[in-house]
Amino acid sequence: MITTAIDLGKEGEDLACAHLRANGYEIVSRNWRTRFGEIDVIARDGETLSFVEVKTRSRGGFGGPEAALHPHKRARLVAAARAFLAGHPSDLPVRFDLVTVVNGRLRLYKAAFRADEACSRGS
Repeated sequence: MITTAIDLGKEGEDLACAHLRANGYEIVSRNWRTRFGEIDVIARDGETLSFVEVKTRSRGGFGGPEAALHPHKRARLVAAARAFLAGHPSDLPVRFDLVTVVNGRLRLYKAAFRADEACSRGS
């Protein structure tokens, strides 16, 4: 039984990783931390390196988990991804994906946003 927001988030990330693996992703790292924030999942999807944000909610409403990927959060993810790439150089193209989990139902948004638009919309 999930009792805290931390438990809910961990459960969502576990479900997301299982879903990503089932869809051909190779998990490279989970919960990679930097001073800019945390990247929930870093994975390879074929010849693409994907930085995956996982948003988990126990129920819908308030714009759903998608609304939590606001411009400030996107900018922090891009900064964290750049920090990862500085320490782990790669020639692979990069993509930012989003997995939402609401009441155990998953949805994968490939290319949820681009790095060059992370800060281009109002905050």
